[in-house]
Amino acid sequence: MTFPSFPISSALRTARIIGLLAAAALMAGCSAVKLGYNTLPTVAYWWLDGYVDFSQAQAPRVRDSLARLQRWHRSDELPRYVALLQQMERLAPGEISAAQICTFAAEIRNRLAVIGGQVEADVAQLVQDLAPDQLRHLEAKYQKNDAEYRTDWIAISAAEQRDKRFKQFLERSEMIYGRLDEPQHAILHAQIDRSVFDARLVLAERERRQQDALRTLRMIASQSVAPDMAAQLVHGYLERVLQSPDPVLRAHQDNLLKETCQSLAAVHNSTSAEQRETAARRLRAYQRDLRDLAAQP
Repeated sequence: MTFPSFPISSALRTARIIGLLAAAALMAGCSAVKLGYNTLPTVAYWWLDGYVDFSQAQAPRVRDSLARLQRWHRSDELPRYVALLQQMERLAPGEISAAQICTFAAEIRNRLAVIGGQVEADVAQLVQDLAPDQLRHLEAKYQKNDAEYRTDWIAISAAEQRDKRFKQFLERSEMIYGRLDEPQHAILHAQIDRSVFDARLVLAERERRQQDALRTLRMIASQSVAPDMAAQLVHGYLERVLQSPDPVLRAHQDNLLKETCQSLAAVHNSTSAEQRETAARRLRAYQRDLRDLAAQP
């Protein structure tokens, strides 16, 4: 059982980046998750620095914040992911409904919201120290990413889009079940062919979040905002990341999620007993890795 990754805006991913890696345990190899989780504060720092270009004074604070976030996440959140994987393992041998899969997706979303709340104050404090040139650097990075998205997803034909989505879905599914056969490929193709996916709407939501982030960051950075008010502004932004205030874009996101749950259920229910045992075995391995990570100091 694989799950869609929720699109998170780049400006404040400090709040969620560790949680996303733990969620990746649902769709990636165990050794990669263990290695990535243990090195994530360093990797996350350099990734964020590419967006903001931290000053020498800001850098140690960001590193400390990421390290604290990981320590909290390791002890408080990883056991919750283990429990989630156990639930998946119990369901793996039988048929699964789209509603059951969407329940798991909703729980992952809830865990991401918890992580956001955990670091709102740290993010708000950092934002208050951002200089105008750092915000311009962030805006330029957004524009570069959006241009790449247009090239990768909008400037291609509908057939090329479908092929890219099929390859992504197939790769993630085979990480769990092992090799899928041609009739199962046909199921994936059928699901993608009737998909509501619209790359232009995805880009529109990305751009909405980016502009929202820039407005929020500039409001905090350019005014004498009290720490609690700055944290509230960050909280409001993160809520709008998880649920778009634009009704058209929100409906598109909701429909894509429902569609993904239906597609995952259709693929799972097409699998053989052997493929389901492979899924259960890999889910158990993920649990062992997350327990090992949670036990580390």
